Amino acid sequence: MNIAVYCSSRSGLGECYENAAAALGEWIGSNGHSLVYGGSNAGTMHTLAQAVHDAGAHITGVVPECFAHRADPLVDTLIPTADLAERKGRMIALADLFVVLPGGIGTIDEWISTLTHLVVSGDRGTRIVVVNIGGVFNEMLAQIAATAASPFARGGTPVDGHCVVAAGIEEMINQLNAITNYDNEK
Repeated sequence: MNIAVYCSSRSGLGECYENAAAALGEWIGSNGHSLVYGGSNAGTMHTLAQAVHDAGAHITGVVPECFAHRADPLVDTLIPTADLAERKGRMIALADLFVVLPGGIGTIDEWISTLTHLVVSGDRGTRIVVVNIGGVFNEMLAQIAATAASPFARGGTPVDGHCVVAAGIEEMINQLNAITNYDNEK
């Protein structure tokens, strides 16, 4: 399974965020999955890739031209894109499952673009695991729920059916195991 992960390229964010990225990377690799990510050699993006690499799994980095100089040498398959919009589209097309680790506006943009794609395309099976360490995404999750319940959203596709929220590492791993075990049983 190809797992796309959206996370931060900022360094020095704190041990709890680094540990989550490392645990996710180790889980991806040790369970025979592949990583699809933004391909940067910094922050939790690199921590994630290093853990996937150490676990022996395949890494695909999707890197816009403006960030080519920041491409992680750990990447097995490098996919260059013209810009960030193309990068998001390629990552969405390549992935079977999505994970959102704590990150900034770019991470939120990728998350919302993926959610929008899943809802608009009518995809009811693909999940986005949102890792909400320390409640970093509480307000965003509340806004998504409020919008989904508003008259602005066209009913029929429950947004929360796509997003699975995990408060920490153990819950993230449990959710990933449940999702991938369910998919393997189909």
